[in-house]
Amino acid sequence: MISTTTRIRQALRRPWIARIGVIVLLFCFWEIAARWWIDPMFLSPPSRVFMSLQQVFDTRGVPAALRITFWELAVAFVLSVVIGLVIGLAVGLQPFARRSFMPIILLLYGTPQVTILPLFILYFGIGPASKIAFGVSHGFFPIIVTVVAGVQNVKPILLTSARSMGASRWQMLRHVIFPHMIPSFFAGMRLGMTGVLLGVLLAELYVSTAGIGYFTTLFTQNFDPTRLLGLVAVLAAMAIVLNEVVRRAEVHFGRWHTD
Repeated sequence: MISTTTRIRQALRRPWIARIGVIVLLFCFWEIAARWWIDPMFLSPPSRVFMSLQQVFDTRGVPAALRITFWELAVAFVLSVVIGLVIGLAVGLQPFARRSFMPIILLLYGTPQVTILPLFILYFGIGPASKIAFGVSHGFFPIIVTVVAGVQNVKPILLTSARSMGASRWQMLRHVIFPHMIPSFFAGMRLGMTGVLLGVLLAELYVSTAGIGYFTTLFTQNFDPTRLLGLVAVLAAMAIVLNEVVRRAEVHFGRWHTD
């Protein structure tokens, strides 16, 4: 029979248990630090933050701000995926386009986007359009780069074999290129989602009268770390939801890798 100690060791070796253990340790350290070492004006313990979530939702304007921000994130992410995929395929499938435009794309990708935020505000105004556009500017570059890398990883022999069998361009794209670039594409989507989140929140922090960024600034100026961290927790939940959608899509489209 397997001893209790052996079962405990086997359980601790499971990845999900290790993740939970790390999270619990971090929260315990946060709780102790917030209660004994750090001024409560600057950091609240997680227990207090959790208890304040209802207060956050009861704050006037916060529920509407959450809906606005989630809508901006979703639209910006979808646009980033579409634009990144189209440009990535256009550049990656043509050697001349790749040699000509890839250096320009990498140069623009390395440019700090926050420096041109005033231009987005000037062109799109202070409404949701500027937040969506600024989020897209952060999100589609990593998707382009990873799609181009994924296309280059497709073995030429597979493309030659598909052509010899009379496959059309659409059939080659659907049955040869896309399946082989799935890992790179979804890795780019995860990076793009993080970039979209950063872009939308930066735009809301700098110029906004609604959205999570506006209330983040408001709670910070009022020295209200409890509601601020509660709002951050809600934002993290949004990011987890979007990440889970991407993960499930990756499992669905990439299941042939494990068959």
